[in-house]
Amino acid sequence: MLNVKMLKPYYVKEDKRFIRVVLAYQYFSLFIDDELYQFIPKESREIIIDRKRKRVHNVFDIFVFQRGKRIVYVSVADLIALPDFLTHLHSITAPYYKEDVKNIIEEKTDIAAIIDELEKSNLQRLIDQSLDIRDHDAFTTLTETLHSDYS
Repeated sequence: MLNVKMLKPYYVKEDKRFIRVVLAYQYFSLFIDDELYQFIPKESREIIIDRKRKRVHNVFDIFVFQRGKRIVYVSVADLIALPDFLTHLHSITAPYYKEDVKNIIEEKTDIAAIIDELEKSNLQRLIDQSLDIRDHDAFTTLTETLHSDYS
């Protein structure tokens, strides 16, 4: 039976695609059959999370835990099956997802401003076109639209 006693990152590293939770001695421990085992960074040292899919990327990596002379190997896939582990991992990574939401909101605001500029430019181009072909009705309608929407 596996239970997470403690899961704290040594540090968290991020880039555009991944959030990397780097682990070290004394920051990660498990109860395995009611005995406390400490993480040792022998094989894998980090949990890699894909930002877009919000899923653990390195599920086949192995973490090593030690109690005295006994060593236990636990895969990330086995750890993901533990609700305790997912709760700890979510609390560690949650602030990094909020930053993604802020970036998306800023991008949408920028896109809305660009669309407004394009619509205004299009109206001005249509006004010029109506002048070229001497369409008085189209000119009047388009200039009224331009002044009402962009003044």
